[in-house]
Amino acid sequence: MRTFDLIRDAVLPDFRERVAEYLEQYEKVLLDKNITNAQLKRDTANQLRGYLRGLNTTRVLGMAYWEELDRRIVDTWLAPAS
Repeated sequence: MRTFDLIRDAVLPDFRERVAEYLEQYEKVLLDKNITNAQLKRDTANQLRGYLRGLNTTRVLGMAYWEELDRRIVDTWLAPAS
């Protein structure tokens, strides 16, 4: 399952619509193959990590979900290229 789909599923149902609006902004940058600016992608991934951390803090997202999602973001967009 894709990272953004996992995020949407991990958010409490009452907050999904609002969170989906924010996720679209991150998704446009991180999944756009035409954007080749690596710094922009890293910055956006770090902003997404911060957003998810905030969702976890406000209990909109569970801790177990946050840890897995954070790992996926790091592995997908922040890990050095092999």
